[in-house]
Parts: sequence; structure tokens; C-alpha cells
Amino acid sequence: MTAHAGRTRTISWEDPAPPLEASRGLDGLSYLRAIVEEEFPPPPIARLMGFWLASADPGEAVFECDPHEFHYNPLGLVHGGLACTMLDSAVGCAGHTTLPAGVGYTSIDLDVSYLRPILATSGRLRARGWVVKGGRRVIFTQGELTDAGGQVLATATSSLLVLQQ
Repeated sequence: MTAHAGRTRTISWEDPAPPLEASRGLDGLSYLRAIVEEEFPPPPIARLMGFWLASADPGEAVFECDPHEFHYNPLGLVHGGLACTMLDSAVGCAGHTTLPAGVGYTSIDLDVSYLRPILATSGRLRARGWVVKGGRRVIFTQGELTDAGGQVLATATSSLLVLQQ
């Protein structure tokens, strides 16, 4: 086996329990906006994968990421899992913006279509999710992932099960 010069990346995150506990008294939009405003830390998955919640509005959420080589798959392209995770987050949080305090959700399904390859040179990625049809039991959402030039790289649809707590 040939020795390779390694690169390192250190990941740190905050304890997710305190913001989750605080979120129980907030509607979904208020909770997500608190994350955008850095009143609450981002969830650990965002730190791990290097993306962040950029905005949250009624029925819409946007995540952004600057792709790097640590996102690469064996073919030298950004792994589709990054696109999928960003889209899953965007469409899920879009649905979350419509929920009252004490109500959660989970994904029923997620369908992602990859349209173009993503490289570290693609520039900032933007995953925007929006609610197509809200509901008290199921929320239907769509999303798209674009590069820095606005070119669509991937699309998603999702159904979210509303969890009355």
C-alpha cells in the first residue's frame, strides 16, 4: 500500500439537547429563525457535513454549503449524499415552518433526482425547499439544489408525516 499525504478536518458541535428542549415552546418558524440568528446552535449533522440554515420563511427554508474536496466520492465529484441531505433538510424544514409549537414531523419519503455533477468548484450550493400543500397529517414539499450560477443540480419531492406530541 502506498503512503499518502493525509489531510485533516476537525468537527465540533454543541449539545443538541438544550435547543431541542427550548424548541418545544416555539412554533417551527420561530425555532428555525432562532437557528438562523444563531440564538440556537445548528444541529450536529450541519456541522458534520458543512452546511447551514441560511433562511426560514413561512413555507420555505434555504440551506447553503460551500463544497470542498472532503465531500468528494471516489470519482472526484461531490457525493450525492451531500445534495440529498441538503435537500432533505430544506424540504423538511420548509414543512416545519408551518407547524405550531409542540408539533413535529418526520419524512415519509424523499425522491431526489440528480441532474448535473457537483464539484468543489461549483461554488456555493443552495438548497431551497417549499411547501406545495400543507396539512395537519401530511405535508407535501418540493425542493431544488442550485450552484453559484443558479443552475439546477438536483430536485426533490417529499411527504412529511406530522407528529402530534
